[in-house]
Amino acid sequence: MTTKTSNILKSYYQSLYKEYGDSHQSVQHVSKESQNVRFAIFLDMISSSSRVIDLGCGLGDMLLYLRKNGFTGEYLGYDFVPEFIDVASAKFSSDAKAQFEVFDIYKDEIAQGYDHVLISGVFNNKMTDNMDFLTLTLQKSIRQCEQSVIFNALSTFVEFKNEALFYVSPLELFELCKTTMTPFVSLKHDYVTKPGGYPYEFTMQLSKSETTCY
Repeated sequence: MTTKTSNILKSYYQSLYKEYGDSHQSVQHVSKESQNVRFAIFLDMISSSSRVIDLGCGLGDMLLYLRKNGFTGEYLGYDFVPEFIDVASAKFSSDAKAQFEVFDIYKDEIAQGYDHVLISGVFNNKMTDNMDFLTLTLQKSIRQCEQSVIFNALSTFVEFKNEALFYVSPLELFELCKTTMTPFVSLKHDYVTKPGGYPYEFTMQLSKSETTCY
């Protein structure tokens, strides 16, 4: 993602926030329910006491879901939209184990000492260099984490494509991750985000050893 592309994308999310405020719509989610389907998959792949980084945390919706469902571990939320970080920081100001920081994947280093890096919805917007951005983000994340990187993306195995969104082949990405990042890779492509829906996305876990692989 070039600086120009990053600024355009940041402005896009800032405009959504101005329109919708503290809502799932500001982070481009169709519904709170579909958001929670993704978060539930993440939670199932980590322990309740894990130390996690939420890369692209938006307004802190994942932390809200995690806390409501028994997660007691340390949490660090990163996002490149300052307004999101301000809102999330205020919302969780009484949570002693949570913190939020403005973060740029190209300029900043991911903190060490965290078990998992969780990445939800970050790779969905179409850009001029989607694969470069995705690959760099995964490489930096797997290098810094203690156990695994868990992320979701839109699949090329779909019944409909939105021209504004980025779809990636889960098969090609699986091979890329397994041959260049870690041999311990799992792929989940059997879920829907609404009843009666189509499995148009997938979740992948890149683990540093077999004991942390889903």
